[in-house]
Amino acid sequence: MKKKENADHISTLLGIGTTIEGSLAFKDTIRLDGAVNGKIFSEKGTLIIGERAVVEAQIRVGTAIVKGTVNGHIQASERIDVYPPAKITGDIQAPVISIETGVFFNGNCSMAKPEPLPVEKKTMETTREEKKSG
Repeated sequence: MKKKENADHISTLLGIGTTIEGSLAFKDTIRLDGAVNGKIFSEKGTLIIGERAVVEAQIRVGTAIVKGTVNGHIQASERIDVYPPAKITGDIQAPVISIETGVFFNGNCSMAKPEPLPVEKKTMETTREEKKSG
């Protein structure tokens, strides 16, 4: 059964021509159509990697929907769905994984739920929020 992303619920869009280097943290749903190099994190959010996106990052999210190019590891606490013309070079880990015919995947696949993040990461987000308000 093919699960499609719902564009009505995308809270952030990084379009074609956008390039980000560093760490990207988000809530809700984000769609990437540009280039990202670094780390992508969301405790429960959904990451949609569009067909023209090129991502070189360590990814840890709730749900990942991949249609573009990813070089790096993907960990999802809920699921990973991969659709053509996706190209993934790196390991993937999630309790539910769906890879459609026509996808290029070179890496290891583990269907175990990723370990919870250390408390240190949550503390960093709290500190960042305190800086904004103070």
